[in-house]
Amino acid sequence: MTNTTGDTRHGGAVHRQILDIVASRTLYDESYLLPDSHFEADLGIDSVILESILASVNEHFTLSPPLAEGPTTIRELVDAVEQALGGDAGPAGPHADAVLETVVAAAQRHTQYQLHQLPVDADLESELGIDSVVLASIVADAARELGLADGAMDPTGVTSLRALAAGLRSASEKTDSAHRPPSVGPAPLIAPEEGDGPAGYPAEWDGRSMKDFVEERSPDLFAKTRTFGTYLRRREAERLYWYGMPLRSRCGNRAVIFDELEGREREFLMFASNNYLGLANHPEVIEAVCDATRRYGATHTGSRFIGGTNTLHKELERRLAAFKQRPACIVYPGGYAANLGAISALVKSYDTLVVDRLNHMSIADGARLSGGIRKIYQHNDMADLERILKRADDRSGGRLIVADGVFSMHGDICDLPEIVRLAKEYDARIMIDDAHATGVLGERGSGTAEHFGLKGEVDLELGTMSKTLAGMGGFVVGEEEVVEYLRFYSNSYVFAANIPAGVAAGLIASIDVIESEPERITRLWSNIRLLHGQLADAGFDLENTRSAILPIVIGDERKAMEMGRAVRARGLYCQTVVFPGVPLGDARLRVSVTCEHTREDLENAAGIFVESAREVGVLPSAA
Repeated sequence: MTNTTGDTRHGGAVHRQILDIVASRTLYDESYLLPDSHFEADLGIDSVILESILASVNEHFTLSPPLAEGPTTIRELVDAVEQALGGDAGPAGPHADAVLETVVAAAQRHTQYQLHQLPVDADLESELGIDSVVLASIVADAARELGLADGAMDPTGVTSLRALAAGLRSASEKTDSAHRPPSVGPAPLIAPEEGDGPAGYPAEWDGRSMKDFVEERSPDLFAKTRTFGTYLRRREAERLYWYGMPLRSRCGNRAVIFDELEGREREFLMFASNNYLGLANHPEVIEAVCDATRRYGATHTGSRFIGGTNTLHKELERRLAAFKQRPACIVYPGGYAANLGAISALVKSYDTLVVDRLNHMSIADGARLSGGIRKIYQHNDMADLERILKRADDRSGGRLIVADGVFSMHGDICDLPEIVRLAKEYDARIMIDDAHATGVLGERGSGTAEHFGLKGEVDLELGTMSKTLAGMGGFVVGEEEVVEYLRFYSNSYVFAANIPAGVAAGLIASIDVIESEPERITRLWSNIRLLHGQLADAGFDLENTRSAILPIVIGDERKAMEMGRAVRARGLYCQTVVFPGVPLGDARLRVSVTCEHTREDLENAAGIFVESAREVGVLPSAA
């Protein structure tokens, strides 16, 4: 038997493949994984991660009997595998092409997949679950390893790792023929001359977006922050980025905001709030928060398992389960934490997670944290979903389909009837994120399943309490045994403090109001229909929204930011959404309607949007 653990760059096939597995489970660069580095002392690999590595090694090499705990270094692990294989070095790597090997290695680092899970001709999105954000990181990583300059290749339209390698190879050949320049970072900013553009803004346009700073590298970890800071200050000086301005009033149909760029308070028509039913300002909700806070204190000081469970948490879970008409409920510190915790607890490396392309980022992050095999279907495309489920049908692990009920930047609703049908046919489970559907969809406001008459057909319904319910926290409802499992295996529940008792009391009061004042939902939908009709009649592209979220789709990032600026100048505030909130080329304004808006508010808003769009060229001028 030949020992292959000497030089990590020239080792044998077993060593190469084990490095791939360890790197994918730890996200370390392989150059850091020395043969005699101790897993725990040198690499910080705890028993949980080591168990995952051993399980992956056993699966990858089909070892029988499987390796048990024992190896403490990569050298020992390689020796143990070679011994188990009886001296067989294992299968040779399938990628003889050096560029393709570089691409596959970069893909492993950014997806946490094992080598055998990355077929080079598989579709990046639907089969490998590699979205545009992850792809940008893979391209940047591989390009640097190949000595190419940043931006040497545009990955738009690339659908497989083989095609990506071909593009990088072509870029490398072109660079060689032009006497390859050294790798450079993003282009430097050109300082604008004051007042040389329209309305006193700089004429020189910096065409970069936030995407251009994702993969900037330097020996100084903070170098990227300085480059982005310069870019951000310019966007703010141009009044294009107006994020994070502080409220100085309650947030109702109007709100007072302190404009930090101008140093003064301004009152706005508020169309950027998720307070869909106006419960954040309801006197009964506010009083419940105050009463419980006086009784139980400002907060608790432990996790739910260790001194952090209040009687109000139990009551809130009971009320949410009843409201959603499901047997049991678990409350998390936030909606983001609910997705991270639920997905990572249920889905493991041998399971398949099937997700909509436009799902919320918390679902994407939950998928990455789980280490599961991620498949992405085209937005609301049920034929594409079925194609993916068919291909995954022969896997031994489980399958979980996850979709937003209402898509947060688009306002449309998932095709739940077809998702339910396909899940039954292909033996998959379903989780629906009702963050923007709770309190909005369904006669009682209980969400997407009620809207479609499919209560009990969705395995898990997830929601956040920072929107319609006017508090903080997230929740998952489902069968009792599933919820109990989540309590013990969701790290974002077990190892985190939960919402204060006062917040829980306010949430219970919010549910009371929803159930006792159904006219709030009626009024919300009357407002949605009114503003939707006026914006559509004016010629705006509202996509296929069927919720309280009305997207004004613009596409071009500069025009979207300029329209947002024009809207704010006229006294209305809504969200300007650019990358990473939406893909490049899909920029928009996101308008949120609530039951608190008056008819006058809605008509004024429609007029402001039309005037602003004409000013910046999104709509033709009145003439």
